[in-house]
Amino acid sequence: MSCLYCTQPLSNIKGIRVGNNVLLQSVGKNVFRAANVHSGQQLQCKVFSISRYLRSVAVYHQLPVHPNLSHFSDSVIEGVMVYVFFGQSYGNMHTYVRTCKGLDEGEASQLFYQMVSTVAHCHSNDVVLRDLKLRKFVFKNQERTHLTLSNFEDAYIIEKGDDCVYGRHDCHFYISPEGLQTEVKHSGKAADVWSLGVMLYTILVGHYPFRDLESNILFCKIQRCDFILPEFLSPKAKCLIQNIFRVDPSERLTAPEILDHPWLSFHDSQKVWRTISYQDDDQIVPQFCC
Repeated sequence: MSCLYCTQPLSNIKGIRVGNNVLLQSVGKNVFRAANVHSGQQLQCKVFSISRYLRSVAVYHQLPVHPNLSHFSDSVIEGVMVYVFFGQSYGNMHTYVRTCKGLDEGEASQLFYQMVSTVAHCHSNDVVLRDLKLRKFVFKNQERTHLTLSNFEDAYIIEKGDDCVYGRHDCHFYISPEGLQTEVKHSGKAADVWSLGVMLYTILVGHYPFRDLESNILFCKIQRCDFILPEFLSPKAKCLIQNIFRVDPSERLTAPEILDHPWLSFHDSQKVWRTISYQDDDQIVPQFCC
């Protein structure tokens, strides 16, 4: 059997052998391109500490199967680390949006629908995700039409009727206003919805809604909900963004309510195209972070 990226048999590839798989190339922090030594199947491997792995496994067991959730095919424990193998992916939404500098509303609505559906599924099964961002959604086909949530590293199983969490989002661009108060409990579901709003805006516009090189200024913009809605967005898209970006978490749409919004209810028939030129890199999603 030969590797899809190599002409030599897998048994001859120089790499790290982990169980029945071999790590071929690093593609990110603790993430590797890998392959099964017997079948040649292309895989992705993520390396976790045992404690982090056990938290993720608990979430996996909490959630019923969903078409937009990634499930691992194999895991190998070596020392204090766990090597978890997933099916091959074809890039993530962060890179895709950065490359395209924003998507037209027809394509955006179809992809965003899958993202919201995933979050709604998690919320209905007592899981909040806490570190939602574009990079966590990966494409499972070459056509870039099918998304899956790649991991649950920061997810949290909540008690029935109580979704309160502590802590701040890892990526500053996605922090909700209430999430800036690190010592105060806040709704994990509402914070996830805020992150969905950041993703929606970024997908459509090509840059984050709240931006600044200085963290303090960035946080002030988030607290004031200070962002601009471009004129080229459709009225329904503007309406949805405005109903997600509410400073008061109780006034935000929930994930199931977003799925019922008119902009997504007719996502298959929407064909709204943008014709806008970008003059500089400040107008696109940055390479760093998130």
